[in-house]
Amino acid sequence: MLRSPLVALWLTAVLPATMSAQPPADFSGRWTLDAPAIWGSTITIGQDTKRLNVEYTIFSRYDLQPPLTFTYPLDGSVGRNTVMMGRGEQIESSRAQWNGQTLIIITTFDITEHVLRGAGKPFTAELTRKLWLESPTTLVVEVTRAGVLGGPASTTRSVYRKG
Repeated sequence: MLRSPLVALWLTAVLPATMSAQPPADFSGRWTLDAPAIWGSTITIGQDTKRLNVEYTIFSRYDLQPPLTFTYPLDGSVGRNTVMMGRGEQIESSRAQWNGQTLIIITTFDITEHVLRGAGKPFTAELTRKLWLESPTTLVVEVTRAGVLGGPASTTRSVYRKG
């Protein structure tokens, strides 16, 4: 009879510690789009304990432009990525954090006057990406764009298959 309470006490002490020690999901690999695109039709993700790197091609091979590469620190610090598009650089600031096995990346960037072409005042836009593995070969990327200028937020979801 003495064993049952001891076993129960041991299980209550050890199981939560074991469950919380689970390593974060690893998104490394080459992923091909299965449903609507967020980043690109094919993305390559590299991941280690310090950062997540996402690379995809947005231009055709005739544009002579390199693939876009984004780096997101996984230590909670702010990372910056610069994208050369259209009329100049766009600088994005991102912060990534884990929520269980889901990686949440919150990115902000300024929409400047030259982009708006006189259509309004500059503002800061926010984009939230959530990445999780539905299975070892299925990556889901959900993106929520915060509403701007009083508009509603919108959410889209892309499904990538590993291979």
